[in-house]
Order: sequence, then C-alpha cells, then structure tokens
Amino acid sequence: MLPAVLITGAGRRIGARLARHFAAAGWHVVIHVGHNPDAARVMAAGFPSGEVVQCDLGDGDAALAMIADLAARLVDWRMLINCAAVFQLDTAAAIDPAIFAEAMTVNAMTPTRMSQAFLAQARAKGGRRVVQFLDQKLLNPNPDFFSYTMAKHAFAAAVRMLAMAQGNPSDRVYGLAPGAMLPSFDQQDDEHELSGRMNLLQRLTDPDELAQAALFLSGGWLATGETLFIDSGQHLLAQSRDVLFLARA
Repeated sequence: MLPAVLITGAGRRIGARLARHFAAAGWHVVIHVGHNPDAARVMAAGFPSGEVVQCDLGDGDAALAMIADLAARLVDWRMLINCAAVFQLDTAAAIDPAIFAEAMTVNAMTPTRMSQAFLAQARAKGGRRVVQFLDQKLLNPNPDFFSYTMAKHAFAAAVRMLAMAQGNPSDRVYGLAPGAMLPSFDQQDDEHELSGRMNLLQRLTDPDELAQAALFLSGGWLATGETLFIDSGQHLLAQSRDVLFLARA
C-alpha cells in the first residue's frame, strides 16, 4: 500500500506541480478541487496511483466530512498539504467584509480545521505530516491584498500552535512560504517576468522548488512548527507594495 497525500487545490497551478512530484515519488495522490474536476481526473488517471475529491473549502463542515471519509478508507495516510487559497484585492484603506470573510475561511479556518481532523483521525506509518502553505508576506508585509495577508498571518500562528499541541512525537506540522512564483491576480506574463525577479537572487523561483521542499518535509527531518521560505530571498526585503504593483510602477 502506497503512502497517501491529500493536496488541496491540486487541480491547477502550484498544487498540480506538487501532485505530479508526489506521484512520481511513489505516493497515492488525492487531488482536491473546489470545482470542475474533469481536468483533475485526467491528471489522476495518468498517475501510478491517484484519485480526485471535490469540496468547496468555504464550507468547513463539508471539508471535515471529506477528511473523515478519507481517514476511514486510507490505511497509510501520511500527509496533508493545504495549498488551496483565495487571493482577492482589498487594501489597508478599507477591508472588504466579503473578501475578508472568504479569506479567513478558506485561507485559515477551514484548513486549520482539516488539519485538526487529519491529526485526530488519519492512520499512518511513521507519523503524520501537515504542511500549510503560507506566504513570504509574513516577514515582508505590505498593505496590498490586506485580507489575504491577515489570513495568512493567522494561519502561520496556527502552525506553531498545532505543532505545540501534538502528543505524538512522530507527528509534524510545518509551514511552507512561497514568494512571487507564477503570474497572479490579473498579471500578464511580461509583468510576472519582472516582478518574479524582485528578490535577493534576482531570479524566477521555479514552482518545482516548492514541490521538492514539500517532499523533503514529508520525511519529518525538521523540528515540528518550522516554516521554510522558498522565495529566492524575497522575505528578506522590505517591499512597500505587492510586487504586482511594483512591477507596474
């Protein structure tokens, strides 16, 4: 029986990169999508072992039901990667209540509840691993995408608190914080080519580096509660605005 990993938001973009790397490394990959599962099913069919689950992460109770179903039937469910997120624009001038509510639910509350359920219910050999996708904005904040950033800060706090609360020393809870990596929001490719290099190394960070980091964390080599920044040093800068807008300036 292959070890299993659930990756949220794995039907596209960075989540899909993670799914492909874990499949190639010999894992049973559970691809979570919120909507439109057809492309994800095609991807899963090409894996040695894969499946697709569908759930709107805006519905926390439905997400917990999904965790319970997987925990009941996966005999070696070793890893949960909470990669899915919403990224909508509001600013420090005025929080948009609807954007804030969605960001806090999808980017912080629901994945934290899923993590709690996974750690309580999943059966795994050699300990369970939770990896929460954060953002380099934790150490390099700016006032753009205000609600998104607030939610990621809350989620980062949950990483440390969940790690401290675990009674099984084999379990690990980690954070993984990317920087500018793929075109985001309404960004065009040429804008991303510029903004993606706004880091200390002045290079485009390959999304495959995130997948490689997640595979490393699956081994539990770091102390629980740690966060890896995969951003070519962007978090060490002080950027007054999101790089999307810095590139346009």
